[in-house]
Amino acid sequence: MVLSSILSTTTHPGDVLDAIADNSLSSVMVTQAAPDTPIIYVNEAFTTLTGYTPEDVIGKSPRMLQGPKTDQAVLDRLRKDLEAGRIFEGETVNYRKDCSEFVMHWRVFPVRDQQGAPVYFVALQEENDT
Repeated sequence: MVLSSILSTTTHPGDVLDAIADNSLSSVMVTQAAPDTPIIYVNEAFTTLTGYTPEDVIGKSPRMLQGPKTDQAVLDRLRKDLEAGRIFEGETVNYRKDCSEFVMHWRVFPVRDQQGAPVYFVALQEENDT
């Protein structure tokens, strides 16, 4: 069964989606599908993973997590996949607020408007500690 079908039967579908994102064990980041993809939402797992609070990141580009060891080829593939309408999955080194490195495995997918144009990008992120 599709989640949207279930949510169409409730009077507060946004509450269900909020609860899912807010309580996910995975880091969730939502950005606008606009130049510099400004961050509009992060959950508590994002703060646990990166050390950044929502106040630290809202309105900023996800590039703030990148640094010297971030793999540019992976970022180029991310951009190309999203431009082509494909879901991206990959991993690279990112940086926490305290400047420590971690290997982030993440999946990014578009949320589209009724005409099919991307409006938001959702990133699900986890540390790859293997």
